[in-house]
Amino acid sequence: MWIADGWKDYEVIDCSEGEKLERWGNYLLVRPDPQVIWSTPKTEKGWKRMNGHYHRSAKGGGEWEFFDLPEQWTISYRDLTFQLKPFSFKHTGLFPEQAANWDWFSEKIKKAGRPVKVLNLFAYTGGATLAAAKAGASVTHVDASKGMVGWAKENARSSNLDSASIRWIVDDCVKFVEREIRRGNHYDAIIMDPPSYGRGPKGEIWKIEDAIHPLVQLCAQLLSDKPLFFLINSYTTGLAPSVLTYMISIEVKQKYGGFVQSGEIGLPVTNSGLLLPCGASGRWSADA
Repeated sequence: MWIADGWKDYEVIDCSEGEKLERWGNYLLVRPDPQVIWSTPKTEKGWKRMNGHYHRSAKGGGEWEFFDLPEQWTISYRDLTFQLKPFSFKHTGLFPEQAANWDWFSEKIKKAGRPVKVLNLFAYTGGATLAAAKAGASVTHVDASKGMVGWAKENARSSNLDSASIRWIVDDCVKFVEREIRRGNHYDAIIMDPPSYGRGPKGEIWKIEDAIHPLVQLCAQLLSDKPLFFLINSYTTGLAPSVLTYMISIEVKQKYGGFVQSGEIGLPVTNSGLLLPCGASGRWSADA
């Protein structure tokens, strides 16, 4: 498992009975987590002192209950600062476990010794975009949601990256990649964090099981002659890490050589000393 253990402003304090108790800066949130299938005593005092609690509905979805929580606040990871605000379906605008991937590819970019062009698809509020830009890359940030791209720009300003080489694109990711192929554009690195299910700006349906491999095939056509890395992240519980290895191997490694690894990403749990799984990532890089 790749572990995001470099946080100071965030921690999973405890987890039990389908929920996790987290510290986001100075605030405690309780949110549902489908991986937490165990029941352990909730002796940690934070369970009774939370600032926000997302309650799942038996009919799907749910709603927030707030106790002295601001509408928006910030937390930092290394040199990056993120704007947080609780919004629909339990999210805060950041997936802290992704820091494990940010650290990995940031080192690749810094050690490349050359200009690096990165394409970030399904780029959300820009965590990976900002990490890559901070490491020195030129980044094209693509997301179908205008609101998410606006939020990512806020995070760029908070991280003093408002003048960095970032191209902000509001578009359906597949259609954008298809146009980039026709334009003859290429990238040294590609990051994608596709949803399990979603809709594009014009109602296009995305189901990861059907759409992920065709997208990887398309993206492979965008790689430069000497690509640096290729990263896929998945939160789909039915998609094993080895599936990511297989796709990346046949579409990227067979042409460029290099190395492929896939595995779970996770977060340390303070109270138990154990690790909470938070999805899977597949990584290809030109060198080990």
